Amino acid sequence: MLSRKGTDLLKDHYRNIENWRVKEQTHERYTQPKVNFVNWTMNRVQWQGDETVLDAGCGPGRYFSYFQQNLPDATYIGLDYSTSMVSGHPAQSRLVRGALDTIPLPDNTFDVVMANHVLYMLPDIELAIQELQRVLKPNGVLVSATNSITTMPQFRELFRRSILLVSTPGTSRSIKPPVGLHQRFSLENGSVTLARHFDAVVRHDMPGAFVFSQVDPIMDYLESSRTTHEPQLPASVTWDQVMVLMREQLVNLLSSLDKLVVDKLTGVLIATNGGGFIQEFTRIREEQHKSGQA
Repeated sequence: MLSRKGTDLLKDHYRNIENWRVKEQTHERYTQPKVNFVNWTMNRVQWQGDETVLDAGCGPGRYFSYFQQNLPDATYIGLDYSTSMVSGHPAQSRLVRGALDTIPLPDNTFDVVMANHVLYMLPDIELAIQELQRVLKPNGVLVSATNSITTMPQFRELFRRSILLVSTPGTSRSIKPPVGLHQRFSLENGSVTLARHFDAVVRHDMPGAFVFSQVDPIMDYLESSRTTHEPQLPASVTWDQVMVLMREQLVNLLSSLDKLVVDKLTGVLIATNGGGFIQEFTRIREEQHKSGQA
């Protein structure tokens, strides 16, 4: 588990726009089956078409085009703390600078709040969720995409072997691969966390896989996580040592298998106190309550 210092590293990592681009491009180019993750995520929401939406941790505006193309009558507001991350956002006039744990916006403002692949970066996740809930309308919906703790097991095993090979003899039992960025708020523990704040939480999974036939794209993807992974290595192990061994293992695998398949599991959590997917249930329950009092 990452410490508070570790979450500062996460924020530093995503302030580096190049790291973000490498990850996004790798997912777009090498994921199978080909699915538009933004559209898939947004289609999990029961839209009316005229919602007021907060894109919390919006970055360069990955989700904005969905609203342009599919929900032109929705009111979109983007929120991000990092100036560099939003520099390429296509809707600069709709941006607010601020942190998710101290959102500079009024209570009960938004029908939908999105916090996609961002909550695990925050020092106090519970506080951030409270803030997101504060700016939501009473029956608003929170949308939070994240990854499973089981995603990319092949990479974890390659890391573990590489670290083991350069570690002090006799330390094999204590060798662990670096913790993924998402594990503080994953599909699994994120569901539990949101359930402490909302009446209903639903989880939607999207399984897929990276399929690589060359080493260099894999190494570029692994290097994009150096900021967060390197501090988790044993004191006697350097990042460069691990990367040399990672490349050797990958070369051997690709020479024998022709392609490397890395299993992925991502998805989205949707939470509400009475809107969205439980709106009809809430309506029926209220009618039953009223009839019982009559």
